[in-house]
Amino acid sequence: MPKRERVMRMSVELPLWRALTAYRVLTMLYAVGLFATAYDRFVRPGLAIGYYVVLCGWTLATLPRVQNAAACTKRFLAVDLTVALTGILLTPLADAHQRIVEGGPTLPSIWTAGSVLAFAVKGGWRWAAFASTAVAVANLLERGAPARDTVHNVILVWVAAIAIGYVVEVARASERTLARALEIEAATRERERLARDIHDSVLQVLAMVQRRGAVIGGEAAELGRMAGEQEVALRTLVSGGLVPPSRVSEDGAEGAVVRTVEVPPAGGDGDGPVDLRALLAPFAAARVSLAEPGAPVPLPPAAARELAAAVGAALDNVRRHAGEGARAWILVEDEPDAVIVTVRDDGPGIPEGRLAQAEGEGRLGVAQSIRGRLRDLGGSAELVSTPGQGTEVELTVPKKDMTDARGKAGTR
Repeated sequence: MPKRERVMRMSVELPLWRALTAYRVLTMLYAVGLFATAYDRFVRPGLAIGYYVVLCGWTLATLPRVQNAAACTKRFLAVDLTVALTGILLTPLADAHQRIVEGGPTLPSIWTAGSVLAFAVKGGWRWAAFASTAVAVANLLERGAPARDTVHNVILVWVAAIAIGYVVEVARASERTLARALEIEAATRERERLARDIHDSVLQVLAMVQRRGAVIGGEAAELGRMAGEQEVALRTLVSGGLVPPSRVSEDGAEGAVVRTVEVPPAGGDGDGPVDLRALLAPFAAARVSLAEPGAPVPLPPAAARELAAAVGAALDNVRRHAGEGARAWILVEDEPDAVIVTVRDDGPGIPEGRLAQAEGEGRLGVAQSIRGRLRDLGGSAELVSTPGQGTEVELTVPKKDMTDARGKAGTR
């Protein structure tokens, strides 16, 4: 558990906040030092001193505000930028005009860049562009004309702030990906440990009951068959998991924070997606093998239920027409544009023309229970059968237009 907490609270931004804190203090001292060395050249040194008192007090009092993203609120950023802009605009009133013409520093000097960088680290390159633009306008107003040095400094701050903001956004995305990968790795290791423990105990007992029941016969054979079905279901559960909690990554006070989002139960009434694997897992049995992806296969609830019902109808046809001894295989494929479920058996197959004859006799199991369901979902059901080689039913549900399909399936 401590390791998981570290993963959820890791942050590549903390060094940036520490560096920003040191930068603000150092540049505050630098700005005061510049003023002290040119004190006798200021026309209104009292105005400058008043501003530096406010600047020093604000910088030292707000050091906790630049410790992390949570403390650095939008209101603080707005006031901080206002302090910087005010210092720039007060420069012509406090300093000599000749120094301004010669390209002398503004009252806050390079302390202003700290305010812009706070925008970049907090909100990314868009926030940085906004803050650097405001500083650029204030500098142009302070100079009165776009001098070469002024334009150079403005562009330098602009490019640097936007670049740092973009790097922060990329770092956050990488951090979230790494946090998710570490969580998956930890969950996989835990699942493997549980699988080993279950394999060494429960699964072996169920397998022994199945074998002994088949040898003894009678009621023991039925008990053995049930034990075999439970063994398959349990093995499927520990190997793939049914409905693992989904993880949603988001930016928080200390970097990438991963919170658990409950997935609606299989077949529930929630509006969120349902993992198709959870609905197909009960079909796994001693003679029915289920192969599924390792990741969830989300579908709208109504669509998932209809697809699972179509699979159940296909398996009913296997038991009814291929016999109790026939084996069946279910394959689930999650493609980028569709979900494909294939049901195959090793029965005798369907003679040519038998389906058409069954429909003519009014038996519409395949036509209604399988093809009708898929048609309402906007999908298709393809049936291929070769006498003596079994039957294969391929059910395809497109992922697009799921809203319309959900409404149609819900009216069945």
